[in-house]
Amino acid sequence: MRIVGVMSGTSVDGIDVAVADIDGDPAKSSSELPPGLQLQQIAFETIPWSSGDRALIFDLFEDRRSIAELCRANFVLAERFADAVVTVLEESRIPLTEVDLIGCHGQTIWHDVDATGAVTSTLQIGDPSLIAARTGITTVANFRTADVAVGGQGAPLTSTFDWLLMRPPAKLNGVVGGWRAVQNIGGLANVTLLPPIDSEAVPIAFDTGPGNALIDWAVGVVTNGQHHFDQDGLIAASGRVAYPLLEEWMTLPYFEQPLPKSTGRELFSSVLGEQWRISAFDAGLSDADFVATVTELTALSIADAYHRYAPGPIGEVVVGGGGARNPTLMARLRYHLGADVALCTHEELGIDSDAKEALAFALLAYLAILGKPGNIPSCTGARSEQILGQIAPGANWGQLLAMDN
Repeated sequence: MRIVGVMSGTSVDGIDVAVADIDGDPAKSSSELPPGLQLQQIAFETIPWSSGDRALIFDLFEDRRSIAELCRANFVLAERFADAVVTVLEESRIPLTEVDLIGCHGQTIWHDVDATGAVTSTLQIGDPSLIAARTGITTVANFRTADVAVGGQGAPLTSTFDWLLMRPPAKLNGVVGGWRAVQNIGGLANVTLLPPIDSEAVPIAFDTGPGNALIDWAVGVVTNGQHHFDQDGLIAASGRVAYPLLEEWMTLPYFEQPLPKSTGRELFSSVLGEQWRISAFDAGLSDADFVATVTELTALSIADAYHRYAPGPIGEVVVGGGGARNPTLMARLRYHLGADVALCTHEELGIDSDAKEALAFALLAYLAILGKPGNIPSCTGARSEQILGQIAPGANWGQLLAMDN
């Protein structure tokens, strides 16, 4: 089945569009390996958000728009997602009629976590009915809500991709019983901890905390909006980490909150960033020192999460997301992990790290159309497995139903 996966994350860098051929029957239970499941990436491209659309999304993050504007944005962003799909297919010379399904994550606007750590609701916009109407392709979206409906966090849903396609071999990198940590560093950072293939243990997954969100915000502040991210980690590399401040920031309750847990820009927001910037200014930090300390926070919070929650020894950390392209952040993560823990990229395992999240939602759409569960309760905290996603039939709906799945 040819499926287009569409993803826009909390960094709002652009719309990731991945085209993949997915075939085979996944395991009947998420605790079993999937015999014959195959995923082959055909094409991938990131379509940048316009400055106006990006500003709109950030305004929605910060609750600076009306309910009417939120309603309109649901359709505006769907148009952008549809346009991105058409653009990538055209550039890849893939006719729309050759695509069976679209799996669109949408754009998360709000992820509501109460004082106990439970997710009460989550909102991703970009209406799938509009995408299906514009492209003629049946579209699956709103994946997170079904998991939340049965007590789950609705995140991280990439853990399904990790469990089905990235489970490590026994004695990973010489570590007996070694677990693989699949770490994404996007706007927020999340990890899936995978047991070795000969183990009966179940995977766990959670958001470790900030990824690039606070680093990007800090760079925007210290450069007066001239830059949106720390290119090659050069600003952080030129500064010095303020360890007393770092120690204070690491007392944020989220870091020691028990699993399952997830977070979003509602916590790691510009409001929190501004509080920390003021404390950095009062402590006499330079602009570069502030960026360096925020960068250190991301690296330390990831390594600290493994120390707190990993069920077994970490044999390998596989890093993806925009943070993997920040050499300073990667150097600090390597430092905090220690020399004995192997650190590698998705590419070393044959996976395009830029495309991975979009591929993960293509996979979730595939599972949905097969009527298979898309969540892993041990990762999201859900009470039960659930078919994830709401299906908006396109012009190809009849052909899709007639396919021999």
